[in-house]
Amino acid sequence: MSVIRCAGLAMDRFARHILTTWMGHFFSSRHHWIAVSKTAAPVTLALRPRADGATLLRWLYDEIRLAIVEGRLAPGARLPSTRAIAQQYRVARGTVVAAFDHLIAEGYIQGSVGSGSFVRRMTALSAGSSASRMRPRATVVAPSLSVRGRRLASNPFRLPWAGHDPHELTFLADTAALEAFPIRTWSRITARCLRRAAADRLLNHGSVLGLPALRQAIAAQAGLMRGVKCSAEQVVITAGTQQSLDVIARLVLDDGDKVWMEDPGYVAVTRLLRASGAQVIGVPVDEEGIDCAAGARRARLARLAYVTPSCQFPLGNTMSLQRRLDLLRWAGEAGAVIFEDDYDSQLSFADRPLVALQSLDRVGCVVYSNSFSKMLFPSLRLGFFIVPERLVDAVTAARSVLERFPPVLEQAALAEFITAGHMEQHMRRMRELYTERLQTLTEVATREIPDVLKLAPIRSGLQIVGWLDNGIDDVAACRAAFAQRIFSAPLSRHTIDRTLPPAMVLFPAATDVRAIRRGVEQLGNILRGLQSGTAAPAGA
Repeated sequence: MSVIRCAGLAMDRFARHILTTWMGHFFSSRHHWIAVSKTAAPVTLALRPRADGATLLRWLYDEIRLAIVEGRLAPGARLPSTRAIAQQYRVARGTVVAAFDHLIAEGYIQGSVGSGSFVRRMTALSAGSSASRMRPRATVVAPSLSVRGRRLASNPFRLPWAGHDPHELTFLADTAALEAFPIRTWSRITARCLRRAAADRLLNHGSVLGLPALRQAIAAQAGLMRGVKCSAEQVVITAGTQQSLDVIARLVLDDGDKVWMEDPGYVAVTRLLRASGAQVIGVPVDEEGIDCAAGARRARLARLAYVTPSCQFPLGNTMSLQRRLDLLRWAGEAGAVIFEDDYDSQLSFADRPLVALQSLDRVGCVVYSNSFSKMLFPSLRLGFFIVPERLVDAVTAARSVLERFPPVLEQAALAEFITAGHMEQHMRRMRELYTERLQTLTEVATREIPDVLKLAPIRSGLQIVGWLDNGIDDVAACRAAFAQRIFSAPLSRHTIDRTLPPAMVLFPAATDVRAIRRGVEQLGNILRGLQSGTAAPAGA
């Protein structure tokens, strides 16, 4: 009997050995578990306190994962058991098991049958072969910016009032009279668009070039109001003029290509062009607009010209008909593109403003651009450009990779806002309101501070230039004014190569009449203090 009993026990031990070997092979092949000695002591797991709002599961997962990534838990280290962690941190064991399951699934830890859980030995963190252990550790090289990236990083355009409450600033730039916008009408139109439209029309991707209904409305309005010749197929919806110019610059400019830029001109455009790799050539602007003869002397074979013919920024001049013809003639001879920024065209205070430059184009060299940010409200972030027919296919291809689909709901609301006549009605009210505010600024400044500031005549637009007494530096004046919550822009910051008399650019559109009067009084005290060499009173 003893022989049989011994034989039975031997067979039992052999069966258990076979079963254990098979299970180990199964789990190692199916679940990537590893065989580690049971005698390895578990590490001490010290977790940081749980952040407010974090779930227990997320806290446990994040803390163990970060300890592994940061090297506080070394590869091969044995973790405490799920029961021990649950007891130590007073959480349900199921929560700890769930955290371990996440870590195993993502490859941070491994489990061993009967041995516990261990930090996974990853090739990227281990020494590898003996030959690799003999080599010195490779130097870690941080990623660097490309040439294009360095150009972008070195040409920022930050809002000067960033970090300040814009409601507290007088003469805020790039802002319309938002209190006069018909927000209830806009809300009704937006709600109606949502109710009427099929889900696949407003909730789907939309068109690369923009909503067809909006493109048709813009083509009709631009033709009627600005004399622009185009079809809806030539209209491209963007987030604004900066994006419109960026698309065109990518299509027509190579690194080092020369671009005509109005001098003085819009700083954001100069920086965008330089960031794109273009060589910006400042071309003087006078009472008739950009001086084409000077531009031809400096860079006859420039590839692009940026102009604001209806309301030159920042001087406010309108380009004469002769200068427009000269510019078109140059572009035709040089094979260049003219980018017409017509941003303030609908805010003309003249009885019969000139039509758009694009209306005179017979060659197909003018790209017409406009934005609804100043016409309506800045956060709408919708603008457009109209390209010659020969560029439609190229622009469509470019848009398909740069920004495939502009937002659809806002486009649908804007299309109805235009076609129902609300846009024309709103712009009529805005012209009356802005005329009143500009007249107030001109009258009060002429009466109260002619000794330190002389305002230039203005025909259109939302900005006006105030020429300073020669003893006052425009940068210092604008800085001192901003300290008193009066926003302005020094004219010298808008120049490229020119040296102009000191001047401040003021933006009265978003400021009511009472605040304009108060702002002019404060500005007079500030400028007189600078003129005499004394600081303006803090409470002025």
